[in-house]
Amino acid sequence: MTFMAILQSGINELLEYLSAHVLTCLVPAFFIAGGIAAVVSTGAVLKYFGPRAPKHLAYGVASVSGAILAVCSCTVLPLFAGIHKKGAGLGPAVTFLFSGPAINILAIVLTARKMGWELGLARAIGAISFSIIIGLLMAFIFRKEEVAGSDDGGMFAGEEGKPVGHLLAFFGTLVAILLFGTAAIPFWSKIAIIFSLLSFLAVVLTQWFDGDEVKEWLVETWKFVKLIFPILLVGVFVAGILKAVIPQHWIEVSVGGNGLSANLLASVFGALMYFSTLTEVPIVKAFLDMGMGKGPALALLLAGPSLSLPNMLVLRNVMGTKRTIVYVLIVVVLSTLTGMVFGSIVG
Repeated sequence: MTFMAILQSGINELLEYLSAHVLTCLVPAFFIAGGIAAVVSTGAVLKYFGPRAPKHLAYGVASVSGAILAVCSCTVLPLFAGIHKKGAGLGPAVTFLFSGPAINILAIVLTARKMGWELGLARAIGAISFSIIIGLLMAFIFRKEEVAGSDDGGMFAGEEGKPVGHLLAFFGTLVAILLFGTAAIPFWSKIAIIFSLLSFLAVVLTQWFDGDEVKEWLVETWKFVKLIFPILLVGVFVAGILKAVIPQHWIEVSVGGNGLSANLLASVFGALMYFSTLTEVPIVKAFLDMGMGKGPALALLLAGPSLSLPNMLVLRNVMGTKRTIVYVLIVVVLSTLTGMVFGSIVG
């Protein structure tokens, strides 16, 4: 295959992505992510991780933290090190470590949009349940080595969030815009519904948010666009090139089935590779188009965002070699088993 043909494959993939996904999928998702960053207090979330917090609260908050933080496998490391050093228990801290990059709302939406709602839903459920299971296993395995922090009472003190009702109205409207924007309904009906939702959102912002909060929301949204969108376009372009370069037969033979070897290979590959935020989605979609099984695809999507070789090297310095090895093994094993189960269900 010539260089121009390879380049054209990347360009075609990029054009298809821009025409099909940006306006109805990514734009609303960016506004949701910006809203989370602007109006949901990170400190108000993280302060519940301490060893004196009820377990159901600590693990519950930690397991959905990815939707609040939207970070990659390397960006989450300083936050993990900070909360663990401040006195958070190993279990909730590890739950946070996994969920931070795994439950990125943009990634979940994009997965469902490009690869089907079954894979998107399985990724969301798998990531949340994984984070809790992994945290509980780590806390149990290393229970004798755990030393609770002396005082976590002042951890992130003074952080207060907005009333729950105001947040539900704000985020509920944004999510509705996203859902109706991607729904298969008549065009003018879609326009009318979205216009009504935007009008309601304007009322919510006018009544319950001040000018500084709205400005911060827009600023945070723009930050996500600048941080993620260029990298995502590179990922889409690379995915198009991979479809032209990698022999389809190799994908079908290596990860085309739903056996143990296919899912294990996908999990290990995902664990070692570094994926910038969202770039795993177009790459896995390219592999699916080339014959990758849905089970191995889910295994890669679960292991990939939360682990990488750079991530492992830093983790070793934060929580030691033994804990890092156990953590990596648990992620790979659970990803492999979940991929096999999902693959057998969807066929």
